[in-house]
Amino acid sequence: MAGSGTAHLRTDGTDGAADTVLRVEDLTVTFPAGRRRTVQAVSGVSFDVAKGETLGIVGESGCGKSSAARAIMQLPPPAAGSVRLNGQELTALRGEALRRTRRRLQMIFQDPISALNPRRRVRDIVAEGPRVWGTLNGDTGRVDEALEAVGLDPATAAGRRPHEFSGGQCQRISIARALALEPEVVICDEPVSALDVSVQAQILNLLEDLKARYGLTLVFIAHDLAVIKNISDRVLVMYLGKTCELAPSAGLVERPAHPYTRALLSSVPRGRALPEAEEDPIGGEPPSPLNPPSGCRFRTRCPRADARCATEEPLMRPLAAGHWIACHHPVTE
Repeated sequence: MAGSGTAHLRTDGTDGAADTVLRVEDLTVTFPAGRRRTVQAVSGVSFDVAKGETLGIVGESGCGKSSAARAIMQLPPPAAGSVRLNGQELTALRGEALRRTRRRLQMIFQDPISALNPRRRVRDIVAEGPRVWGTLNGDTGRVDEALEAVGLDPATAAGRRPHEFSGGQCQRISIARALALEPEVVICDEPVSALDVSVQAQILNLLEDLKARYGLTLVFIAHDLAVIKNISDRVLVMYLGKTCELAPSAGLVERPAHPYTRALLSSVPRGRALPEAEEDPIGGEPPSPLNPPSGCRFRTRCPRADARCATEEPLMRPLAAGHWIACHHPVTE
């Protein structure tokens, strides 16, 4: 796997092939930037997700998290790389074949209010997917079950429109819409970042309950490590389109090895139930993705950077069992 090492190992040191539901290899996402220029939002990212696992993806705004999520959904397809769902290559699918696969792979978006059609009633929003697939057949039982599963009363909620609900309630409706298609994998693209802190906790608890109840596999994207820690089994850290570190959630927070991960931890406000990092919070702004630094992309903001970091790109390599890092000078003490 070019440029990414073999970062598919599990936390127990096995390759995880038997239970892998989603496998992403060398994912590259590009966008036109005018004047015949191209920005590479995601550059050779690889990871896999086991059945029933929650993989968290964290990083600053603009690091490529959401671009990676949409590329997995083929919205649009990536410029290069592989996305396999239960062994089926999604990037090779087109038309009806891709449409049929998307039923098993659903997404919850960041802004719950704009993600819902304001003109439609909740009943129709949740029922749209099953109705398109011809699996509803006039029976609203599945819609009612999905609404009840997310804590909404069908009798009072189904006939109302999105503007009559709070942001947290709208996110519950979005989750119900995804559940109605009985997916195997749900990609949560910063689903709590637009919500109040108290509501965030409710939605996170709800996702955990639904994961256990329906046997879901989750990819949870956020820019807040405190949020990621509470819901994820493993965490993948991204910076400027590249993977920095991949480790079990508790181990990553307690023993971060990449300077960028340590900087993210130190940036979390005190009182968020995370250990205090020894290093100063990250300073400055990320370089432009139109012209990323040579070698390690974090080197322009890294206190450990040297000449090697400017000339040689660090590849993902094992640091410990289940702990992978792309850094020439990791913190190991």
